[in-house]
Amino acid sequence: MRTQRMTVSVLALLALAACGTESGSGAGSGDSGDGSGTVRPEAPVTGVHWNVSSLTVGGKRTAAPEGAHVRIDSRGKATGNLGCNRFTADVRIEGSAMTVGRSTSTDMACEKDVQRFETAMARAFSGELQAAVAGRSDEKTLTLTTPGGDSMPLTSEPPAPLTGTAWKVTGLVSGSTVASLPAGTEDKAHLTFGKDGSVEGSLGCNSFHGRATVSGSTLTFGPLASTRKMCPGPEMELERALLGVLEGKAAYTIDHRSLSIEAKSGKGLDATAPAAGT
Repeated sequence: MRTQRMTVSVLALLALAACGTESGSGAGSGDSGDGSGTVRPEAPVTGVHWNVSSLTVGGKRTAAPEGAHVRIDSRGKATGNLGCNRFTADVRIEGSAMTVGRSTSTDMACEKDVQRFETAMARAFSGELQAAVAGRSDEKTLTLTTPGGDSMPLTSEPPAPLTGTAWKVTGLVSGSTVASLPAGTEDKAHLTFGKDGSVEGSLGCNSFHGRATVSGSTLTFGPLASTRKMCPGPEMELERALLGVLEGKAAYTIDHRSLSIEAKSGKGLDATAPAAGT
């Protein structure tokens, strides 16, 4: 089934919350001294990809959906995912106090359980919060607590490098349209780039290896060699689609632990890295 890439529509998270029901301590001045109210870059909560672990509201704990996360930059802008929909918000940090202000979100329909979590998280991640950071380097935790005692623990996760990462193919791209993988092939295609300029993996049916030279944001694929098994129709369909991407020059981008590759033809693929530590 084909779905269009998400179109962002302005939607206040507080309004969403009203519709129903889920890089010490948070030090760092919230004022740059020029009256702009931006977050100082040394604040330990900024510049970190924080995965939401769970949400406790009224004493009831709910595990977060996979992909729920928050990232705050040094300019006082939070971006992230509520579990299904993406969001942005204005943030001000003063010592261990965090104030989350004006917010926007995409407006996709989600599964009911995810929608409930999104609504609860939107309510929790707003207004005045207390932020407590513990740990060091890439193994930090952040706990946000509301005045009413509700809490949201988050854990830091490092970005995935292009090389040495086992990228699992999760979608096929054609122009601005993303298509899910053929039924039954969801966990079968993957690729790994080596520091020596090699690439290898599985096309969903046959294994392959070859060359992939990296230059800036461009990958140049050499001829690929693969096994020659015959597989069921959906697997061969996926294989043909991937071979159309992994040839010649292609642009690539990495967003934390998500990889997108797009060939000159406009055909492409989306892939994800496994969670850090797995």
